[in-house]
Amino acid sequence: MKRRVLGQFLMALPPLLTWPGLNAQTTFPDKPVRVVVPFAPGNTLDTALRQVAEVFKQNTGQALIVEAKPGGSGIIAAQNVMQAPPDGYTLLLANTSMFTINPHTFAKLPYDPEKNFKPVTNFLGSAMVMAVNASVPANNVAEFVAWTKANPGRVSFASFTAGNSSHFAGVILNQRAGLDMTHVPFNGTPPAVQNLVGGQVDAAFLPLLAVKPHVDSGKVKLLAITSPQRSSLAPNLATFREQGYPELDIYIWAAIAAPAGTPDAIISKLNLEFGKALRSAEIRDKWATMGFEPLPSTPEEFSRFAQAESKRWAEAVKISGFKATE
Repeated sequence: MKRRVLGQFLMALPPLLTWPGLNAQTTFPDKPVRVVVPFAPGNTLDTALRQVAEVFKQNTGQALIVEAKPGGSGIIAAQNVMQAPPDGYTLLLANTSMFTINPHTFAKLPYDPEKNFKPVTNFLGSAMVMAVNASVPANNVAEFVAWTKANPGRVSFASFTAGNSSHFAGVILNQRAGLDMTHVPFNGTPPAVQNLVGGQVDAAFLPLLAVKPHVDSGKVKLLAITSPQRSSLAPNLATFREQGYPELDIYIWAAIAAPAGTPDAIISKLNLEFGKALRSAEIRDKWATMGFEPLPSTPEEFSRFAQAESKRWAEAVKISGFKATE
């Protein structure tokens, strides 16, 4: 008798009261989802996200709207998303520096990666290459080091923004090789590449895809790659490890996050849909030609990964003595 009464009671409840979040999980998304990126349009991560957006729309019927909010070492993008309604319709594409380097370089960071955001999934990973203008008389790291030492105070390197992995790669090389390269930060990868090709800077640490057309045209040379092993996209390019600089094993990554307070059911649905796209043959094949690796994960897996990365970069920042301008 008690069981029958309980069953009648549950059947009488509204669906959202009976199973909290179930309706949101089964109907979400029912409109376009905005993804804020901390780079200018044309960045390699921007390109990768737009490719995922195509698969996302095929699977869900809804668009991923990519919105660029560059500048401020990712702070502008982060603040925009953390202040958005926590309904799953505004997400952040966060790179390595935003969640694991900025907390160690800014004395007063206006967001907390753990308190203000909920992870959805890891997104992609990639190595960087050290590229130099074709006029630089060096074909490997040892020759570059010798040339830089012979020209004290005159050699510069670019990053796609201050305080991130492309910046600290140059800082680490400066320290390990005893160099005095001048850091020149840019607001995204495209302007960094443009200035490298134009000779305004001598070197840069960038994704391979960003510079490959200029390597093919002879305007840029590659000296090393930051992966532990050589890349199939550039099998003749030696790693930093091979050339005596294992400290420059650097893997850059990006992840998808939502504002804190986003319901777990919606996080689960987003994780499911992004996971489908990242595991698709279409994305795997396209990204293989770009030097990108899909990194779908659970939110919990990404949290553990980010904590380990934060610990690693904390040590690198401490050694460099770098502090971001507030």
